[in-house]
Amino acid sequence: MNALLRMLAWLLALSLVVLPVVAVLNGWVGTERWPLAKLRVHGEFKRVPAEDLQQALLPYARSGYFAVKLQDAQRAIEALPWVESAQVRKQWPDVLEVHIVEHKPFARWGNDRLLSEQGRLFAVPHGLESALLPELEGPEAMTGEVVELYNESRALFAPAGVDVQKVVLDARGSWLLALDNGTEVVIGRTDARSRLARFVRVLPQLTRTQVPIVRADLRYTNGFTLSWGTPPPATKQTQDRT
Repeated sequence: MNALLRMLAWLLALSLVVLPVVAVLNGWVGTERWPLAKLRVHGEFKRVPAEDLQQALLPYARSGYFAVKLQDAQRAIEALPWVESAQVRKQWPDVLEVHIVEHKPFARWGNDRLLSEQGRLFAVPHGLESALLPELEGPEAMTGEVVELYNESRALFAPAGVDVQKVVLDARGSWLLALDNGTEVVIGRTDARSRLARFVRVLPQLTRTQVPIVRADLRYTNGFTLSWGTPPPATKQTQDRT
């Protein structure tokens, strides 16, 4: 009996110590005594509206210093349109500290998303629907490969004074480029780099004429086929020469 009473007394004493701690950590008590009153933001803070940030954090800040759920607050911030990543910390006695990395658009990805410079896909934010960005497309798991071919093909075409506007990798693994001079380049599924390099070597000779190349099909082992457009109308100076 005495042993039972001692155990009950010990459990009662333990509960008197633990329950207040649990209450504070869960925000049942202490939110007014230890409130989170200040918000401190670090990082490049240009596109995320301050009102959106405050609105996302307010439900968590109300819990007080000890009860705030930092991981949940971090996920709420990362759900904002322009936020690529975030870290949320607390600093005694009343500061909620946030470090934000914003998305920096690199290219369009498909019809409704953008690809950031860090290689992450995100929905097109309001105001960037018509922004001039290169167009990339392919399976989501292949973003790195698509960006790599885009960068390499730009370097290949640059000496010829041509830029790459679009790179597409379709579901079958076939590559296609669109150049800023209006030429569509069909590469195929194999040896994309070597086929492009072979085409670029002869491109200066091909563009000496005034007839534009509409389509170049590189899906051949030892060559390629070209589809030509309509030559531009002759100028008055050209007519006088004839």
